[in-house]
Amino acid sequence: MLPVSLRTLLAAIFLGCAVAGCAAPAALGAPATQAPPEYTLGSGDRVGISVFNEDELTGEYSVGPDGTVALPLVGNIPANGLTISQFRDTVVDRLSPEYILDPRVSVEMLNYRPFFILGEVNKPGQYPYVDRLTLAQAVATAGGYTYRANNTRAFVRRKDEAQETLYSIENGAPVWVLPGDTIRIGERYF
Repeated sequence: MLPVSLRTLLAAIFLGCAVAGCAAPAALGAPATQAPPEYTLGSGDRVGISVFNEDELTGEYSVGPDGTVALPLVGNIPANGLTISQFRDTVVDRLSPEYILDPRVSVEMLNYRPFFILGEVNKPGQYPYVDRLTLAQAVATAGGYTYRANNTRAFVRRKDEAQETLYSIENGAPVWVLPGDTIRIGERYF
């Protein structure tokens, strides 16, 4: 039998090792949170364009099926795949200097394309997109997971992609949802 002091020392070492093994993963470094991708315009989006002192050009416009916005005077302006600031710069370039000398233009999003969610959620369907939407928020919008849902992973098909991408949602890093995305929540096996 070991002396009391040695037993106490061994118990303290064992307890220390057990506590260290249960330490929070923050000691290893939490996964870096990525910023959401910058939003790009696409077919079905609705934008508000304001041109200072030009009421005929100021208004609400939709991005058409061909990815353009039809603006009076200048015609169709490409918008598909452009950020809001890139689109604004394109509008300024088209208006200046032929139509307006030094145009002051602002562009804002009015309505985004919807996203779609299906599979093991309580209310699958089409939902309006909101800026900086995460996968967890999209699932909550659809009424949460069903009892059969595999809530550790999700499949996302981006608007312009043919294949789904599998995302692990266990690590806590946000999975960003974009307008036009189709999210599929699978079923767990047991």
